[in-house]
Amino acid sequence: MAAHFGRRLRKGAATTAVAAAAVAALSASQAPGATGDDQGRQATAGASAPVPDPTGDDATGNSPYYTDLPPLNSPNPSPSPSAGTPVAQGAAEAGIPATVLDAYKKAEAELRASKPGCNLPWQLLAAIGKVESGQARGGEVDASGTTLRPILGPVLDGNGFALIKDTDHGAYDGNAQYDQAVGPMQFIPSTWAWAGRDGNGDGKKDPNNIYDAALAAGHYLCRGDRDLSQAADLHGAILGYNNSQDYLNTVLSWMEYYSKGTYSVPDGTGAAPGHRSDDGTPRTTPSTPAEPANPHQGKPGSKDQGGRPSPSPTPSKPGGGQDGGDPAPRPPGTPDPTTPTPTDTVDHLENAGTATAELTATAGDAFTGTISTRAETKAGAAVARVRIRFTISGDTDATFTGGEDVATVATDSKGVAKAPALQAGEKTGDFKVTATVVGRSLKGVDYQATVTERPADTLTATTNGGTPLTCTPGGEFADQVQLKATYKGAVADKVAATATLIKSATDATENDKGPYFKDATTGKAERTLTGLKTDAKGLLTLPKLYADDTTGTFLLRVTTPGGGTLTVQLRVAADGTATASPSPSPSASAGS
Repeated sequence: MAAHFGRRLRKGAATTAVAAAAVAALSASQAPGATGDDQGRQATAGASAPVPDPTGDDATGNSPYYTDLPPLNSPNPSPSPSAGTPVAQGAAEAGIPATVLDAYKKAEAELRASKPGCNLPWQLLAAIGKVESGQARGGEVDASGTTLRPILGPVLDGNGFALIKDTDHGAYDGNAQYDQAVGPMQFIPSTWAWAGRDGNGDGKKDPNNIYDAALAAGHYLCRGDRDLSQAADLHGAILGYNNSQDYLNTVLSWMEYYSKGTYSVPDGTGAAPGHRSDDGTPRTTPSTPAEPANPHQGKPGSKDQGGRPSPSPTPSKPGGGQDGGDPAPRPPGTPDPTTPTPTDTVDHLENAGTATAELTATAGDAFTGTISTRAETKAGAAVARVRIRFTISGDTDATFTGGEDVATVATDSKGVAKAPALQAGEKTGDFKVTATVVGRSLKGVDYQATVTERPADTLTATTNGGTPLTCTPGGEFADQVQLKATYKGAVADKVAATATLIKSATDATENDKGPYFKDATTGKAERTLTGLKTDAKGLLTLPKLYADDTTGTFLLRVTTPGGGTLTVQLRVAADGTATASPSPSPSASAGS
């Protein structure tokens, strides 16, 4: 790409003027894409310096990225020029391959619905896609959005890059020894394992598919109740993706550029970037799409591996040169891949003080207890800087804060990793949280948790202000039974209730005669109703009651979790003087 700025942004290099301007502009104003009440909202002045995501589970493993910056001139948002018409540099850079652009916009729409408070702009996804893979190599994807050739980052063997040993048995990157970033949004396998999404509805979560990868990136960026219209949250999200200040500046530059106008270009014709953060070597894009390649093929250490022949017939060996002789030199500060990592030294995991009694919450509430796990050596010593993955399983809709059911957290200096706070959903029951070591096959630690039903300890009849219901044999009661639920004096909303026509005050079994409800589908008599719930004001109106030909006094009892009970007395009489009362006589019995 003939960008105006071709020089590389190496780690520690000074920020370019364009990048600095973009950072300043975005820090002082709202990030693009916010809607509704967030329109025009300013980022907090004097926000603290952005920091990467604290979980230690970055998306890319801090792999290299493309450093080409957008042109100084604003893009031309007009439709794509007709064939043969010269295209200005600014307009060409603003073109995004059609399928790739569609994936970004669909991901934004899904996040607007599922996490509206995040305010994710598709321009952020486009900016990350630009610097990670050049928009999937200029749009080299098939009709379903899957890349025509694998896009693999360098081998993360510690030789100039992060040291991340294999976590997926080579399933995604074709490498069973070390991990590599995969696909157009460059997820490392250990992060894709929990962040992956099915964005195109084919039932698979494929990091090589731009719809899946874009949606996964959106959810990744929106973790932890972030609001991306705020500069601090925006910067933290980007740094969590790749922890580099230059990366942050480059992404913000493209995000600002795309926010001023873009247009769709045919797949495979997008502008290709030319410089990478590790070596700056330009990359060429073939004029015709290549055939899909075996993910095991490619040039180790290249951001653009799939399908390209290796310059050496012999793959490099861990810690050694291409021929297995003298070790290749490593940049200062990079780990020796032959030296055991903290993860290698972990022998087992232990519960770090989490009490089972703390892992119970009412539906809709946050759990007060915190799940903590300690990584230890065989001798029982703490192991710091180890990634622990917490996974929720079971038949409830409980999640971690932010709506995820998987979270990865690095152990602290005491070897302890604390899972994010648990949030109970509306579905009650037991579930399990399992802690495991990322990159190891060690036995995990299970934590049992429970979501209980919302309670109500008091039920009060509100039926027409106490006006009696009336009914004759074979007819229907003129009014419906209404009640209000409270718990410790406060309104009890969304509380489950059961209504039963019982035999007597001392016999709560279902009556087989007298008043009844009707099944909404079949019209058949029902004398027990379950699945009832109070509304936001704690109110519940029961369905209409009907009477058979039996006269006398009958009892309707409503109960809720938490001890709430209301017994209503019903009387059916031929003269039409039947009544309903919330205060029955203890001796009243059905049919008396």
